[in-house]
Amino acid sequence: MDNPVFTDDTELKKDDVRKRTNRLPNGDTDGDIKPETVKLKKHVGLVGGTSFIVGTIIGSGIFISPKGVLSETGSVGLSLIVWVGAGLLALMGSLCYAELGTLIRKSGGEYQYIKQCFGNIPAFMYAWTSVIVIRPSSMAIICLTFGEYVATFFPYCGNPDLPMKLVAALAIMTLAIINCADTRLATHVQVFFTVAKLVALLIISIGGIVRMAQGDIKELQRGFEGTTNSPSTIALAFYDALWAYDGWNNLNYLTEEIENPKKNLPRANIAGVLLVTVVYLLTNISYLTAMTSAELLASDAVAVTWGDRVLGSAAILMPLSVLFSTFGSANGTLFSGGRVVYVAARDGMLPEMLSYVNCKRYTPVPSIIFTSIISIAMIIPGNLSDLIDFFSFTAWIFYGVTVSSLIVCRFTMKDAERVFKVPLPIPILFVLLSLYLIIGPIIQSPRIEFLYAFLFIIGGLIFYVPLVYFKLNIPFWGKISTFSQLFFESVPSPYIPDE
Repeated sequence: MDNPVFTDDTELKKDDVRKRTNRLPNGDTDGDIKPETVKLKKHVGLVGGTSFIVGTIIGSGIFISPKGVLSETGSVGLSLIVWVGAGLLALMGSLCYAELGTLIRKSGGEYQYIKQCFGNIPAFMYAWTSVIVIRPSSMAIICLTFGEYVATFFPYCGNPDLPMKLVAALAIMTLAIINCADTRLATHVQVFFTVAKLVALLIISIGGIVRMAQGDIKELQRGFEGTTNSPSTIALAFYDALWAYDGWNNLNYLTEEIENPKKNLPRANIAGVLLVTVVYLLTNISYLTAMTSAELLASDAVAVTWGDRVLGSAAILMPLSVLFSTFGSANGTLFSGGRVVYVAARDGMLPEMLSYVNCKRYTPVPSIIFTSIISIAMIIPGNLSDLIDFFSFTAWIFYGVTVSSLIVCRFTMKDAERVFKVPLPIPILFVLLSLYLIIGPIIQSPRIEFLYAFLFIIGGLIFYVPLVYFKLNIPFWGKISTFSQLFFESVPSPYIPDE
């Protein structure tokens, strides 16, 4: 580990960091101090890992707008098949990621796997797109939804967007404080809000079962009436459903913080996705027992409409459930998003100071703060739904490339230990379905925004060539890095594999 750079007027902090990094002023190791490497700690167990997957997947989508799937498919029967199919696709992806995560036991998810198999440039393109746009914009959308529902409890005169944005920004700052303070605390927060949102969905599921027992199945009996026969339109329906499943890959971003990842990573991935798939199917059936397809398509908040119809005076539980759901999902998104920044910076793909770890709390404070600042900046324009749509297909480009790396690893890492191995047809099928999801919407609706998104990905090379490949030095960057170390009390943290 390189010796941290400090200024002369910070002796107290220098001494504290030297003790934690085992360095003397001349750079040697102090033999009287027990070696202690400042790195991320393993505080995420099986329950915590499953909670991160379930808690991040279940956000605002299943509560607010499942109507997108019904609208694109045209029928109740096909819409339910799409929900299950999207869950199975997420399960196939999570199985492939489980093998990759136990084979390449490093945090960072797609970034690490793409780098291992395809090299630095594709890995940088993923990191560039994920760090700058995909994750911060997703975080902003989730927190704006949270702010919108909070604002409904307090009547406000004037600009209706202002209180929503302020609450969203406050939510991001609160989550940043939690994630910077302690990994265990962030995990406990995730577990709590995951349980809360599962209880809400359980209420909806039980309500649906009761109504079915009472004979409210007219809408379900319509079956496949009105089903679309357009493959491209069905691909768009899968996009709507897969947006609700987004987060199935989150646990792989924090592999280095999982207790016994060889066992807990596959178990948590499989358990989390299966649980969400079952819950989503029961929830959608319940919605259709309380309202017709036309009423569901006309509702902007399906769960709230369901609550008004079924719960009566207790309908307030549904908006509260949306608040719990979005806050927990945002926590998981920030937790994992910060790890992508941390790992990419540790590998030299981003400024090194973003890879520093707080020497007291063992959390990647600079990367979390960086992700939070970009997320807050994306709140300012307001509606980011179009931005998410434009970049949603790029996410599946990287999903497909990542699972392709699993196929490559079968040939390039034949002798590596594999404690978990999926049958080869599963990653092949996943890659083919990814191609379908990428090409289908472009054929159905070829928009210029798809080209813009592609150009943005390629545009990352403008920064990669001078700053990463040629390692161009930026004036005064050393002083900024020194300030970051002192202000965040953080030090470099190299990757040290488990024994």
